[in-house]
Amino acid sequence: MAGRFAPRPTRTTVRGGEVGVPAARGASRPASAAGLVRTYVPDGPLDLGLVLGPLRRGPGDPTFRAMPDGSVWRASLTPGGPGTLRVAMAGGAVRGEAWGPGAEWLLEWLPGLLGAEDDPAAFTPRHRVVAGAWHRRPGLRLTRTGLVLESLIPSILEQKVTADEAYRAWRLLVRKFGEPAPGPAGAGSAAGGRLWVMPVPRTWALIPSWEWHRAGVDNKRASTILRAVRVAARMEEAVRMEPEAAQARLEVVPGVGPWTSAEVVQRSHGAADAVTVGDLHLPGIVGWALAGDRDADDAVMLELLEPYAGQRHRAARLILLSGRVPARRAPRMPRGDIGRL
Repeated sequence: MAGRFAPRPTRTTVRGGEVGVPAARGASRPASAAGLVRTYVPDGPLDLGLVLGPLRRGPGDPTFRAMPDGSVWRASLTPGGPGTLRVAMAGGAVRGEAWGPGAEWLLEWLPGLLGAEDDPAAFTPRHRVVAGAWHRRPGLRLTRTGLVLESLIPSILEQKVTADEAYRAWRLLVRKFGEPAPGPAGAGSAAGGRLWVMPVPRTWALIPSWEWHRAGVDNKRASTILRAVRVAARMEEAVRMEPEAAQARLEVVPGVGPWTSAEVVQRSHGAADAVTVGDLHLPGIVGWALAGDRDADDAVMLELLEPYAGQRHRAARLILLSGRVPARRAPRMPRGDIGRL
C-alpha cells in the first residue's frame, strides 16, 4: 500500500533519480523492428524509473525516453559501437531488446544496468526520513552502466551552472554532432521521438569553439571535455577499477574534481559510497533532513552520513527521494545563456 501513496515527484526527488515510468499493463509489446532480445529476472523488486532515472539528463535528453507503455529506451555509445536498448517489465521479468553494432554489448551488461551487482541488503536505515524513503521505494537499485565517458561529459557540463543550462547544452550538442540511434528509435516512431547517440570522442574534439558558445558552454568546461576525450581510452579503462581508484584516474584530467568524479562513478560503477561533495545544495538538504541544519557544509554532511559508511551515496539518494528540503530563502538562481552574447 505504501507505493500507492508515495509522494509526487518534485524537482528534488527528480534530482534523486526518480523518473516516472508507467506500470506496464499485460504483456510487453515488442518494438516494430526486431532486434536482439534477452530476458532477465531480478532477484527482488525492481523499479525501472528509479534504477535508470539517474541516467536521464533532463526531460529533453535525446539519449533517453520513458514511454507510456512502461518501457525505457536508451541510446549509448558502447565499445562495440552505437546501440539502442529498450527495457520493459513483464510478469516480474525484464525484457531487453537491442539494435545496432552495440546491441550484444548492451544485452551483456543488462543485469548490471538494472542493479544486479548492487546489494540493497547491505543497507540499514538509521534515520526516520531515510527509513521512510527506503520503505516507499523497495525497487531502488544502483545502476552500473560500464561506460565512463557518457556520464563524464554531461557531468562536466553540469559544473557551476543550473541544471537547465546543462541539460540544454547536452541536448543541443548531442543532436547536432551525434548520430541517430540504431533501430526504430532512430526513426523517431517507436520511442516517441528520435533518439540520438552521443558523438564519438574524435567528434567531441573537433567541435568548433563557436558551437560550444552557442550551446552556452564556457571555455573552462569545453576545455575540460576536450582534455577528457583526448584520453578517452584511458578514461574508459577506469570502469575496471574500484570506484576510489576510478575517481583518482578521472581527477588526473585538469578540470575534473571530486564532485564530477563522484557523479560519474555513481553511474558507471554503481558506487554505493561515492558521496557528491562540493555541491551547492546537497549538504544543506542532508543537514536539514537529518539534523535540521540547513546551513550544513560538506564536513557536516559527511559527519551526518558516517553511520552509512559504505552506503553513503544510497543514503543521500534516499534523502533526495524523500522530498524533505528546507524552504527556499532566496529566488532561484537565474539561468544564463552566454550563447546570446
